[in-house]
Order: sequence, then structure tokens, then C-alpha cells
Amino acid sequence: MALARTNLTLPEDLMREVDELAGPRGRSRYVAEAVAQRVKRDRLGRAIRESAGVLRGTRHEMSRERVTAWVDELRSEESD
Repeated sequence: MALARTNLTLPEDLMREVDELAGPRGRSRYVAEAVAQRVKRDRLGRAIRESAGVLRGTRHEMSRERVTAWVDELRSEESD
């Protein structure tokens, strides 16, 4: 995978926490993994919003409670 350099501005206290967890030499990897996880979550959220209601009136229709349980299950897998 090709890498691209960027410059981020973060609050000092957040940077200290990142360094504490990842070490000063692990900063880029830590931030890249965090951003990748957020992108995945945001794409999933967008897909859910855009597809809301498409199964209404079909045999695959799910209740709001079942959809919420399914999304919670997906999120718990993401954090593992």
C-alpha cells in the first residue's frame, strides 16, 4: 500500500495519550488504524441511512428493534 504524508493538528493532551498507548514511533500506525475504523463505521452508517425502508412491504422487512439489534451486533464485531 502506498503511503501519503500529511500534517495533523491534535490537542496536546490527546497526542500525549496516543504516545502513551502507541509510543512515539507508533503514532502514524495508531492514527491510521483509528481513522480506518472511523471510515468503516461512517460508511456503514451511510449505507444504513441510504437503504432505510427498502425492504418495507417485503418478506424481508425487519422491525426497528431487530434493525437496532443487528447494527449493535455489527458495531460490537467492529470493536473486537
